[in-house]
Amino acid sequence: MTLLIGFLLLVVVMLALDLGVFHRKAHEVSMREAWTWTFVWVGIAVLFGAWLFYTQGSTIATEYASVYFIEKALAIDNVFVFSLVFAYFAVPLKYQHKVLFWGILGAIFFRAVFIVAGVSLLENFGWVYYVFGAFLVYTGWMMFKNIGKDESLEHNKTLNWLERRLPITQDISSGKFTKRINGKLFFTPLFIALIFIELSDIVFAVDSVAASFAYSRDPYIIFYANIMAILGLRSLYFVLANLIDRFYYLKHGLSFMLVFIGTKMIFGDVYKMPIWMSLGAIIVVILISVLYSFYRTKPGAERSCHDTENTYDRELPNRIG
Repeated sequence: MTLLIGFLLLVVVMLALDLGVFHRKAHEVSMREAWTWTFVWVGIAVLFGAWLFYTQGSTIATEYASVYFIEKALAIDNVFVFSLVFAYFAVPLKYQHKVLFWGILGAIFFRAVFIVAGVSLLENFGWVYYVFGAFLVYTGWMMFKNIGKDESLEHNKTLNWLERRLPITQDISSGKFTKRINGKLFFTPLFIALIFIELSDIVFAVDSVAASFAYSRDPYIIFYANIMAILGLRSLYFVLANLIDRFYYLKHGLSFMLVFIGTKMIFGDVYKMPIWMSLGAIIVVILISVLYSFYRTKPGAERSCHDTENTYDRELPNRIG
C-alpha cells in the first residue's frame, strides 16, 4: 500500500507540473518539447522498473516491463485516433495538449476500474482468463480484417447522437470546453473531441487490460505499467503526429500481437511459454512492422494502392460508432 500511495503521489506531482507549470498557457507544442517530455516519461518508467527490480526481484520487474511494452505498443494506436479526432474537429495545435491532458485523467480512472473488475472476475471465475484470450484473438483478427476499410467520422453514430442532443457551438476561440451565448450554455468542439478521446480509450482499455493479465496477475503491477504507458501518450502524440502515414504496417504488427497473446492465454495449460520468449517475439514483430513501414513509405518507394490509404483514420468509427 505504501508503494501505491507513493506511486500515486508521483503521478499527481508530475501531472501538476505538466499542466500547472510547463503548460500553464495554451501554446503549440514544439517537436523539441515533445521529444523532451517523451524521454522524461520513458525515463521515469524505466527508473521505476529498476526500483522494482532492486526491491522486489527480477520476476516482478519482468512482469512490469512486459506489461509496459504491450501497453506502449497498443498506445500508439490511440495516437492515430487522436490525430483523426483533432483533424475532424479542427482543434488548433495550441489547444490539443489541454484536451489530451483531461483525456489522460479519464484514461487513468477507467484503467483502474477495468483492472479491478478484471481481477475480481479472475478471482471468482477462473475460466474468464480463457475468455480474455479468445477476445484478444477475435480483436486481433478484426483489426487485421478492417485494415484499409474506408469510413469517416461524418457518419459516425456517436457523433450524430451528440449533435442531436447537445447544444454545440463551432466557436473554439476561447479554448474552453463550454461557452455561454446569450445566457445559454453551449459545448465547444473541444468538449466533443474530449468525449471521443475518452470513448476511444475505453475501447482500447478493454484490449490492453485483457492483454496485461497474460503477463501478470498482480493488479498493482498491471496498474503501474498501464499508467506509466498512458502518461507518455500526450508527448508521444506530438512526436508522431506528422509521421502517421509512415506507420502503415504497424496495424498488422499490432493485430498479430493481440492474436499471439490471446493464443498464449488460451493454450497456457498446454504450454507455458516463458515471459522472455513471448515478449521477445512481440518486440521482434513490432520492430519489423515499424521498420518495414518506414522502408515502404520512404520517398520514392513503390507502394500499392492500399498502402496509400491511412488506415488509422478509419479505426475510430468502426470501434465506437
